[in-house]
Amino acid sequence: MTSEPPHSAPRGSGGGASHEGRSTGGIAPVRAAVVLIVFVVAAIALVAVGTRPTVSGNAATPPASTTTTTSRTAPTTTTTTLPPSAVKVVVANATQTNGLAGHYTSVLASHGWAMQTALDAATTQQTSVVYYAAGFQTEAATIVSQLPGLKPTAAQPLTAAVPVTGITGDDIVVVAGADLVAGA
Repeated sequence: MTSEPPHSAPRGSGGGASHEGRSTGGIAPVRAAVVLIVFVVAAIALVAVGTRPTVSGNAATPPASTTTTTSRTAPTTTTTTLPPSAVKVVVANATQTNGLAGHYTSVLASHGWAMQTALDAATTQQTSVVYYAAGFQTEAATIVSQLPGLKPTAAQPLTAAVPVTGITGDDIVVVAGADLVAGA
């Protein structure tokens, strides 16, 4: 008959305590797996929250949606043509012919344009030019068609290079050159 020493550890316990005959050594890997799974789920949740776009505005108001439609037709341009009476026009004489600016001021006034007092240009010019302020290109083209012999290219944007002084606030400046003398 052999007996165990009185202070020896129970077999199979790995030196640990036993609980009702069960070993605690098998629970540690399961516990580690559960902790690892919880950690991974938490990390995924934090990354998802951290990379989500910011939300602003009233939570009760749904965001507006935009629908984009692609069309293969050419874009259309809408222009608003003002009545001649709403467009301020001045004629400047860029020739040595007296009364040329006054004559064409009367011609354009008969078409309903809001004519200003005729002026003299600072220089003489062979070719007439119809200068227009921003937004008055259509009206300038109409004036070009109402003056004898001018080509559509006579309409040009109003710049600081216009050889006329005192035209502040005018929408269109007609610089009458030598090509308009014969029509006067």
